[in-house]
Amino acid sequence: MKRNRTWAGAVLTGMLLLSACSGNNGAGEAPNAPNEPSGQESTSTPGSSDPVTIEFMGHGNPNEKKIFETLIAAFEKQYPNVTVKYTSVPPGEYSQKLTTLVSSGKAPDVFYVGGSEFYRFAEAGTVLNIQSYLDQTELFQPDNVWPTALDRYRYDGTNVGSGDLYGLPKDVGPWAFVYNKTLFDAAGVAPPPAEAGAWTWDDLLAAAKQLTVDENGDGKPDKYGVGAYSLESAVWGNGGQFIDYESGTVMIDQPEFYEAMQFVADLSLVHKVSPNQEAEQALNAYTRFLNGKLAMFAMGPWDQPAFWELPFEWDIAAWPASPSTGETATWLGSMGFAISAKSKHPQEAFDLAAFLSLDEAGQRENYQLGQAVPNLIDMARGEFLEQDKAPASRQVFLDIIEDYGRPDVPALSKDTQWIDAFWQDASKVWNGNMSAKDFTAEMQPKMQALYDKGNK
Repeated sequence: MKRNRTWAGAVLTGMLLLSACSGNNGAGEAPNAPNEPSGQESTSTPGSSDPVTIEFMGHGNPNEKKIFETLIAAFEKQYPNVTVKYTSVPPGEYSQKLTTLVSSGKAPDVFYVGGSEFYRFAEAGTVLNIQSYLDQTELFQPDNVWPTALDRYRYDGTNVGSGDLYGLPKDVGPWAFVYNKTLFDAAGVAPPPAEAGAWTWDDLLAAAKQLTVDENGDGKPDKYGVGAYSLESAVWGNGGQFIDYESGTVMIDQPEFYEAMQFVADLSLVHKVSPNQEAEQALNAYTRFLNGKLAMFAMGPWDQPAFWELPFEWDIAAWPASPSTGETATWLGSMGFAISAKSKHPQEAFDLAAFLSLDEAGQRENYQLGQAVPNLIDMARGEFLEQDKAPASRQVFLDIIEDYGRPDVPALSKDTQWIDAFWQDASKVWNGNMSAKDFTAEMQPKMQALYDKGNK
């Protein structure tokens, strides 16, 4: 998936992160009862040598496409009668293309789905209930797959998070805090620690000030201490939340939220240690980090292939804790593999999804190529941690999955207009036109009305 939603107005990159979650559901499709078999039968039985072609559609950057081409080739070697027609769509076009295919009855056999889009597709009966397939395969050992990943693809007929599985995790995506170790060493600054709670916002700010440098004396930094700081991390670490999903109450007007939002904004507005909106538009934080001009940033496991090519040392650390609470938090994304309820080859489609999600050899190839943390817990805690490649502190990825990671904000919404509205208008705070307190007071009733309209 992905880059991030940030204080610096990088809302569009956040939309790309969630692009597969923003499509409309398939019109006119009745949902399957959550605990009943789908009624679909494969045109060939498991183990049959009958030739079968299935379609698989995903999205991602060129690195991800190459990785999945490799994984699909391995699958086809294991299942020689199955040919996979793989289509990789640019992230910004994926949701609309998938929606069009679903609406026209031409959905791929297997496709990426996540967040609110999964919720809508499960409710509409667009995706296949795969529980009976999982019950019959030795690949699926539920105690050896991250529960936080599986729960994203459960649906009980009303809510996401419980009931049968309607998808399998492509990944579980811990959003980690990455730093340029070479810059820290050159400046004589102690790097952020891997232990959650050991570094606070105050420590972040002190380090960022030392690492922000105007090299040519023009009054503008050429190197910044930190960029694209995660608002979610700040809010959750400070004890706030965007929404209480149990009651359906938008919570952005609470002090814990707006104080955290103001801290993130002030990294640029007051302390000048992070690129402002103008600087971000000229050169985004991701590119600055790759160019060695940004000391602290954010990354997901999918960034590893590009980062392995960098000419400097880097590592990951725990997100800085709020000094008010001592708590650390970040978001935990996920994208899943779903199977079309209209697939003519559901067994073969399931075999592909299960291979990509659960097969030991496939998971090993996946993590070795730098695509993701293994979905298999024993592999993640074992050979993944022993991998002789950056980041050295890769245990942080697992800490996020097991301890302080939270589902990304829209994950449990059917309709995301409420949170989309927030990101679209947040620039009023990032550019200093409004205080976070005034902005959140203004936005809360608007967001509440949008949430109530689309989700209740």
